[in-house]
Amino acid sequence: MTSEWSEKSTADLMSRYVSKEMGYNVPKEGWRICLAHEFKEKRKPFQAKDVSLANIWGHIGLGVRYLKFWYKKTQVEKKAPFIDMFGAQPLRQIYGAPLGGIGGGTITRGWRGEFCRWQLNPGMYHYKTVIPNQFTVCLRREGKTVYQQVLSVERPPTLQGWNWGYCGEYAFYHALYPRAWTVYDLPGQNVTLTCRQISPVIPHDYQDSSLPVAVLVWDIENKNEYDLDVSIMFTMVNGSGQKDDKCGGHWNEPFHLEKEGEAVSGVLLHHCTAVNPYTLCIAAREQSDREISHQTAFSPKGPCFSLWNDLIDDGRLDSPTGSSPPTVKGEKVAAAVAVGCSVPAQGHNSLEFCLAWDMPKITFGSREKEHMRRYTRYFGTKGDASPSLSHYALTHYKQWEKSIEEWQRPILQDSSLPSWYKSALFNELYFVADGGTVWTEIMEDVDISGGIRSEDGGLPAQPTVIKEYGRFAYLEGQEYRMYNTYDVHFYASFALIMLWPKLALSLQYDIAGSVVQQDLTERLHLMSGQYSPIKTKNVVPHDIGDPDDEPWVRVNAYLIHDTAHWKDLNLKFVLQVYRDFHLTQDRQYLQDMWPICQAVMESELKFDLDGDGLIENSGYADQTYDGWIVTGPSAYCGGMWVASLCVMCKMARLLDSEELYRHYKDLLDRGSAAFEKLLWNGKYYNYDSSGRDLSNSVMSDQCAGHWFLRASGLGDGEFQAFPKEKIQSALKSVFDLNVMSFAGGQMGAVNGMRPEGIPDRSSVQSDEVWIGVVYGLAATMIHEV
Repeated sequence: MTSEWSEKSTADLMSRYVSKEMGYNVPKEGWRICLAHEFKEKRKPFQAKDVSLANIWGHIGLGVRYLKFWYKKTQVEKKAPFIDMFGAQPLRQIYGAPLGGIGGGTITRGWRGEFCRWQLNPGMYHYKTVIPNQFTVCLRREGKTVYQQVLSVERPPTLQGWNWGYCGEYAFYHALYPRAWTVYDLPGQNVTLTCRQISPVIPHDYQDSSLPVAVLVWDIENKNEYDLDVSIMFTMVNGSGQKDDKCGGHWNEPFHLEKEGEAVSGVLLHHCTAVNPYTLCIAAREQSDREISHQTAFSPKGPCFSLWNDLIDDGRLDSPTGSSPPTVKGEKVAAAVAVGCSVPAQGHNSLEFCLAWDMPKITFGSREKEHMRRYTRYFGTKGDASPSLSHYALTHYKQWEKSIEEWQRPILQDSSLPSWYKSALFNELYFVADGGTVWTEIMEDVDISGGIRSEDGGLPAQPTVIKEYGRFAYLEGQEYRMYNTYDVHFYASFALIMLWPKLALSLQYDIAGSVVQQDLTERLHLMSGQYSPIKTKNVVPHDIGDPDDEPWVRVNAYLIHDTAHWKDLNLKFVLQVYRDFHLTQDRQYLQDMWPICQAVMESELKFDLDGDGLIENSGYADQTYDGWIVTGPSAYCGGMWVASLCVMCKMARLLDSEELYRHYKDLLDRGSAAFEKLLWNGKYYNYDSSGRDLSNSVMSDQCAGHWFLRASGLGDGEFQAFPKEKIQSALKSVFDLNVMSFAGGQMGAVNGMRPEGIPDRSSVQSDEVWIGVVYGLAATMIHEV
């Protein structure tokens, strides 16, 4: 992707913006779009009906078994399947940067300003735009309201007493996560509003980054020759647009909290569900020249003239005292907070709001265990923390922004980096918080070791890093509902180990603890139709569970394949252990993980069927691509095996284990030779060594093992596993074929390509492009420059 392409893309997204106003201190770098933009290309999710006829024929059994599973899950158990091929969410191109820190739930605002995606219950997403959740501006001159407008382009059938339909051609959105800006040039008013949202996602911060809060600062520029009084009203429904909003028993109350010389006021919205109750909070910071008012409760149905007129009368709300009565079944309730200030002619002023939510105790779908979110370490578990959270956020957000700017500045000011890269690097980090993420305290009775102690080749019951920093989990995807899916965490893990290394190590300890455990319960696997154990000993799990069940207790929620032994998972674990040590220099971590690494490598070694030091697939499917079956050594697993042997040699040296060093060095020497002999074809490494028609397909990820060696400071001298000239040749082949011969070189690297320049369509996934793989490939290429 070139800078010219990036500039052209931004120009297209902003083509309908008619104003010249660029907002208040909006950064240059990031993703920008006019609120009037309409995407021409309508995206659709991949569903069962999209599978090609050739692949349908090869997966009839899978289809029948999945249909039975889907019916039982949805119609009998009344739950959502971990992957729903018949009920995929529409791909709506509406979402912006999410609100909230890490692990406390998220609320996503769309780039048009709507509150449209909710993840308050851990790992479970609800896609609903809640129309009454809005910001409204009121302009007053000499005691009279001259302009009042909902800052939304929507024209909904409800709340008809409000002035909707803001002209999107006079507004744009700009995202540079964890912040985002929306600029409104109010038509005909000579007033520009810039709404800046800040979430506390701060590298190497393990307190504030856990907070379920966001601050929204409104900068007001008055370009008239006269003063104006400006009010902003924030309205919020008690709930998230789900059925339980109408279940009854919800209530609101105003609050005022003053401490340490600072005060905040607002409304608490108590959402009193039987499972995972929570309190929403909308609040503002009190200052001498600001006036805060509120409406404790109003009905968000009908025209709602009364609230609108209340604001339009004098720019403030009535501010009744006392709490609202609990809602009756079938009714919803909402609240409003308004803040007003004076803005001098040709001057500037600002207003500060906070949105917080307090769901301290959570249960997952099975309701078996209660967990405490990370932020409860600092704000308690009683469910009364919303006022304190709001107070803390409104008095600390400036320090958050300073930390965020210091973190991002070296990248943003690096002129050698293209703009699209700077935008992607930060904006795609949203998934750390909005990946169904949970961050919990470890309970006193939890033993992550599986009962096998350090002296017996296991782990401490509660490793120090987990006791101090908690447990962390994120989903494979919002619609692939499995926590810490390890084969793809391999690619995403760099964000954690570089920015929140303690969370990365905590996750690794949880995975390591599950390695030594087993669950020999037989279950049906949908791909093969065969039964096999859920989890065998000395094997890394595919995932640590489904949030609709009981994560950490029941692992391997993935039912498609036999997950009892996926060879690439063990290898990815070993590679990440050394990579993590290389970046953290945490010797205790290395010592704790060393026996686990030995166990999984010995488990792998049984697949060295001919004793040449290179593991084979031995009839197993290479789990990289569903349906792309491999026999014999493959470029992917074989390359990671060789790389894993290399890091085992390095770790043995670091731990002064000469005997084990010689053991793994012998395997490395023999395995490397076999790898080159069986898979190198003179230009690249063949997909596998079976000799079948498609075995010479070009796999984009064939150098994954070498990539991790390079990222870990290895790959040369004593710890070189692959010849440099062959790696460079393989990368050139991938670039020429998988990148430039696919979609004009504009979509990244297709997973599989035939040497004649045609995508390999032998499986459902071989002709797809995977972002994590492409980033890993690009990083490998940069290493080899």
